[in-house]
Amino acid sequence: MLSKKTAVILFNLGGPTASDEVRPFLFNLFNDKAIIGLPQPFRFFLAKLISSRREKKAQKIYSLIGGKSPLLDLTLIQADSLEKELSFFGDFKVFIAMRYNKPFSEEVVEKVINYDPKEVILLPLYPQFSTTTTESSFKDFTSKFLKKCKKNNKEIKMKFVCCYPNDADFIKAHSLLIKQTLVQSNNIDFSKLRLLFSAHGLPQKVINAGDPYVFQVENTSQEVVRNLSRLFNTDEAKIDFEVCYQSKVGPLEWTKPSLEFSLKKTILDKKIPVIVPISFVSEHSETLVELDIEYKEMAHEMGALSYIRVPALNSDGNFIKSLTEICKTVDSDNVNSCFAGKQKDRICPKKSVRCPNFNFCE
Repeated sequence: MLSKKTAVILFNLGGPTASDEVRPFLFNLFNDKAIIGLPQPFRFFLAKLISSRREKKAQKIYSLIGGKSPLLDLTLIQADSLEKELSFFGDFKVFIAMRYNKPFSEEVVEKVINYDPKEVILLPLYPQFSTTTTESSFKDFTSKFLKKCKKNNKEIKMKFVCCYPNDADFIKAHSLLIKQTLVQSNNIDFSKLRLLFSAHGLPQKVINAGDPYVFQVENTSQEVVRNLSRLFNTDEAKIDFEVCYQSKVGPLEWTKPSLEFSLKKTILDKKIPVIVPISFVSEHSETLVELDIEYKEMAHEMGALSYIRVPALNSDGNFIKSLTEICKTVDSDNVNSCFAGKQKDRICPKKSVRCPNFNFCE
């Protein structure tokens, strides 16, 4: 048992929980410097413009899935599952901090300070690190947390889990969900399938600046294929797969290939597309609308005989086990350290200069 009283902060994007929250959510998203790098007040006015113009379209999207994002509800379930698992190993309490909608960091910081832990673990629900997601969330939280600690004359250690793209239990969770989906659909002949590992895209300029996201997404996908070859007792080379990107917004060049391009190519090659949301650990609009409605319709219009979509991890047991083991491992005497899951060495190539080998408290 770990005796330290520990708070675990689960970070996620957030989403509107009602129709009138759509515009504020979009504004918060586009007013983030990590998303749009313009200085203020230009970023503020651009965010106002974009959120106003995109509000009705976004509301229509959410109307297809009950009028709101399911992300908060699913994250609450994940937090509850993780806290129950961690209770076997020590004194842990799990909190949720969303970046662009409630609960915001300010509210969570207040709760954590009142909880009065000896240590705080910052754990993103972004398995692959990006400056636009994990770094943005960490900086937002730590700035408010350190300010509050100073005001209350408290010293609380912080640990940062930067990413876990090749964590064994995380990979196992994806692999078993893929296997289960293929077996249930009666499609286990890999000569007829192409796995399309779909991740949320980013402007290519972000990657060119040294963001390790693409490398880590590819790393996760390769590890999942390797694990699948063992699960199906087949040669890894016989598993046809491709990494692609979805959810492009705006005129900038984005990471390629797009899911639309890969889907067309798969159907032209007479293969059955198997869509795996590899960077999303929870169902939300990008999976429930884009993957389950828009791309599915596109596939059938292009003549696809079948379209298979693997679920997001949500509260899958192996995924929760992955998060549990990461929390246990990151509990160490190293103050303000950054861990890539249970692997403490840097996993990114040298060109990924934005890999978080720095202190988020700076």
